[in-house]
Amino acid sequence: MDKASIGGFLVAMLGIVAGLLMEGGHVAQVLQPTAALIVFGGTLGAVLLQFRLATVIEASRGLVRMFVAPHTQDTQLIARLVAFAHKARREGVVSLDADLESIDDPFLKQTLTLAVDGTEPAELRSIMRVTLDSTMENEERLPAVFESAGGFSPTIGILGAVLGLIQVMQHLDDIHQVGRGIAVAFVATIYGVGIANLFFLPFAGNMRIRIREGHRRREMLLEGVIAILEGINPRMLEIKLAGFLDYAQREKKERAA
Repeated sequence: MDKASIGGFLVAMLGIVAGLLMEGGHVAQVLQPTAALIVFGGTLGAVLLQFRLATVIEASRGLVRMFVAPHTQDTQLIARLVAFAHKARREGVVSLDADLESIDDPFLKQTLTLAVDGTEPAELRSIMRVTLDSTMENEERLPAVFESAGGFSPTIGILGAVLGLIQVMQHLDDIHQVGRGIAVAFVATIYGVGIANLFFLPFAGNMRIRIREGHRRREMLLEGVIAILEGINPRMLEIKLAGFLDYAQREKKERAA
């Protein structure tokens, strides 16, 4: 599990609940089904008007992946590419055909398959660049779903508050009902602003970062396979691919070395 994502979610929720309790409030005060229906239903409807259903569903699935750390680290992929380079230098690139079945990453498998089939480096780069660009374009739509939801929800929350105030105005003769009704009306604003800044926008930011990391990882795999096809020295390949690592991974790799 991704400890940072889970920890951030828990800290945000605990901080808000603790602040409410410290001010003498109660959680039940902000549990208003009507306000939740207006904000969540209105936001979902607006998002569905903007995006295709398939895109919204795929973005929702991405929420689960956001809390899961990548199974394979970039340093492990580099080590595997270096091992492929050693084998290719000894036995030829065609010998890597026996390793294709053991590769889980579909992009690496496709790239290495083309290399084994005798594709020239320039042609291989051109073919896989189309896949890279297409994948990036499709993935960029997913965080846009949550960014749009984060823009819609505060406004719909205000709409819910106004609807609540309209109902309050019908009971101006009872001051107790007026005070209670105003409090309930503003819960919709809390929902709209809260889910935008605590969920939708952070989700979009996290997803966008992961998409960029995935794109950088595929770029690294493509450069690695092309370098193997060109017969680069394995040690030089390792140094070259280390340039794709972020600061934390590079530092960890240097400590391990």
